Amino acid sequence: MKSKIAVSIVLGTLLVLVSLTALIASSYAAVPPGGTLNPLLIPKFVNQLVIPPVYVNDSWAIDSHGHVVEHYTVYMRNFTQQILPPPLPSTKVWGYGGLAKNATTGAPLGYFQFSPGPTFEAKRGIHFNVTWINDIKANHMFAVDPTLHWANPNDINMTELMMYVQNGIFPPFPPGFNGSNYLGLNPGLFNAQYPVPLIPHLHGGEVSSFFDGHPEAWFTWNGMKGSAYNTSVLSLTPTFQYPNVQPPTTLWYHDHALGITRINVASGLAGFYLLRDPNADTIAPLLPSGAYEIPLAIQDRSFNLDGSMWFPSIGLDPAIHPYWMPEFFGNTIMVNGKVWPNLNVNQTQYRFRLLDGSNARFYTISFWDMTTGLNLRFIQIGSDGGYLKAPVMLKELTIAPGERTDILVDFTGLAGHKIIMKNSAKAPFPSGAPPDQQTVAQIMQFTVTSGGGPPGFTPFTIAGAPVPFNPTLTGPTFPTLSATINRTRILTLWEVMGLLGPTEILLNGQKWAADIWTDGPYYGKTEEWVIVNPTADTHPIHLHLVQFQLVSRQAIDVKKYAADWLARQTDPGINNDNMPPWTLHYQPQELPIGPYLKGKSSLAPPNERGWKDTIQANPGEVTIIRVRFAPIDGTPKYPFDPTVGPGYVWHCHILDHEDNEMMRPYKVVGP
Repeated sequence: MKSKIAVSIVLGTLLVLVSLTALIASSYAAVPPGGTLNPLLIPKFVNQLVIPPVYVNDSWAIDSHGHVVEHYTVYMRNFTQQILPPPLPSTKVWGYGGLAKNATTGAPLGYFQFSPGPTFEAKRGIHFNVTWINDIKANHMFAVDPTLHWANPNDINMTELMMYVQNGIFPPFPPGFNGSNYLGLNPGLFNAQYPVPLIPHLHGGEVSSFFDGHPEAWFTWNGMKGSAYNTSVLSLTPTFQYPNVQPPTTLWYHDHALGITRINVASGLAGFYLLRDPNADTIAPLLPSGAYEIPLAIQDRSFNLDGSMWFPSIGLDPAIHPYWMPEFFGNTIMVNGKVWPNLNVNQTQYRFRLLDGSNARFYTISFWDMTTGLNLRFIQIGSDGGYLKAPVMLKELTIAPGERTDILVDFTGLAGHKIIMKNSAKAPFPSGAPPDQQTVAQIMQFTVTSGGGPPGFTPFTIAGAPVPFNPTLTGPTFPTLSATINRTRILTLWEVMGLLGPTEILLNGQKWAADIWTDGPYYGKTEEWVIVNPTADTHPIHLHLVQFQLVSRQAIDVKKYAADWLARQTDPGINNDNMPPWTLHYQPQELPIGPYLKGKSSLAPPNERGWKDTIQANPGEVTIIRVRFAPIDGTPKYPFDPTVGPGYVWHCHILDHEDNEMMRPYKVVGP
């Protein structure tokens, strides 16, 4: 045994050295090693953009309340997909599949699977029941790090595991912890790679917590269930209920299993969910539609020479987390499942529904005309939760992981021009490395043809926009939610730093398993969340169940606030250095921010004056959001009881952060 330990310690030391050389110093992100595909060798704009097909229901019925209920069956499966342009090899992915039709022509496609998955086209008031089938019967394609708080279907003994890891005894990936004692480095025969836990989440949806995709409600193909999985409600094969009662908007669905969301989404498990209101939406008839309305899921990826996807498998500090890295940044850009695609467009206005589906990469998007050297102007009409208070003309916008934005781009008069959708966001955002101009600074290309738009269509203009533009956002000021606040929460983001960098990232100094709040939020009441960010990253903070409004951002004396906040805590179980994480039963003491504010407060900019479920909380600032725990259309009640079930969560949507403690549960309390 001593010789095995000696060998494993040497291997562990080598892994640490390799990880140190594979870092971007400013970001703690792994660089793809030698032997991976050089992105400069991938032809750009050869791939043609894929428009995701649309799911077709397999049955429908009228329920006892007179509601139309459509039923869908969706499979999560592994398959290969031509993501890279031929003749480069195809790529193994995981994705969603089901009965589908062509999004433009409506032609039936039968069973269709792809990544991103087919799009749900929902109509407000028509309920969806979706049966989700986990058909992933293989080992995970990426390294599962069982030292994180994760789904753990095989109930690995964490104390025993950590004893080995801290002594450098853990297998490289592949194979990872796959149940075999590879080179004597898995003496506990721990199996984290199989079976694969999955749980779909409808991001931005007003949904009962039973069907929200709670991280601990996961299920495997062979019948294992997480602690939050309610068999009496979900049955053995889960069918989720989506009431589709909120205003029209762009939602998306993706996997949300505890501790492995980053690798499940990176494997391909994501797709669009578009909610429309044909009976009351007065804006949609004025906008491009059909072939001129296109969802664009933007994600970064890296590839091995055989076409498989590369994902970090050497941790920042392997003696703590063997495989986890604080951020993943791919060296190529994929849109709708194709790397650097081209889209041929006519000389007319298009509606693009943009999604940042990346793990950690932000995008500052512009449309650069290669012929004129100028950036096109475009109109933003919507954000996460629907239409803005008023449309906004822009030359660029920044979108964070999890966010959606609804924009209009007019290609009229540009026949023969090539337009590049560019990215200028640093990684990590906002103060990391600038994007490589030959690779990740380019997203996709638009080639303008001589064709025109649909007969009779007039491009939408801000001057012609109806007032009010969004009936749920009326009033002379923003936010439009009532200023009567029932509770203000001061919440501090925190990085726990080790010798080599962050070892975990926390919300309010608390871990996932810490006690939940005992003071709400209360059903129907309004809260202001004051989010203080003393870290170096912009964190996209996402709340489940609700859409909220941005109140303001303001600079803060970070050093003084952090010191005073730490000194205010009285947790008897904390470390001698008085640093988080707090013990599980301790409720952190709030620190009023007034004495620490600097400069002037910045109100929500025009393109953030709308309903949001994901907000950019910038470093060195306090970000204030106003949240009403009730439907955003002003009705007093949801068509379900949000106070029952496993509850909801809020978290950072940098998935690598979310998976390592930057997520907390909450339960809505009855009025």
